Amino acid sequence: MTGANGLGELMRDPDEAQRKLDQWAEGLQNKAERYAAAQERTEQLRLTASSQDGAVKVTVGADGGVTDLEFGGKARTYPLEELSRQILQTMHQAQAGIANQVAEVMQETLGDEDQETRSLMIGTLRSRFPEIEEEEPPASTPPPPSSSTDAPPPPHTPREKRHEAPEDEGNSPW
Repeated sequence: MTGANGLGELMRDPDEAQRKLDQWAEGLQNKAERYAAAQERTEQLRLTASSQDGAVKVTVGADGGVTDLEFGGKARTYPLEELSRQILQTMHQAQAGIANQVAEVMQETLGDEDQETRSLMIGTLRSRFPEIEEEEPPASTPPPPSSSTDAPPPPHTPREKRHEAPEDEGNSPW
């Protein structure tokens, strides 16, 4: 490999080799700075959702952790089980926007750079914090009548458990 772009050419001109190494190092430094800026902006993200009736308001960070929880006056009228359901549902609503917000930050700070890395990271966030498809009916709504009175009631199927990431420093999905 002694062509114009080969190693042999660089060995003949040490100044050119040093210039190319400096360019490469500068490119890496610029890239590291852009990633650091993206991480810093991501750590600042806060997403807030409120229940339909305003009884619960939840704010989460980019890691999905709750950073603020507020109750409206109506929250006092709910049985604890219903209040718990509303808290979780509202938290999931806030978390559902994490992937889109992180993707936006990455686009603004990194442009079209590292599409594969970005796709992997955003895909991971989407699997951890899926978008809310449909609101669940209130817990007080009775189930529809069964067609057979002899059949036992269907078993209770618990909601899917979310994998909780271990607590880490900061508020970053990085």
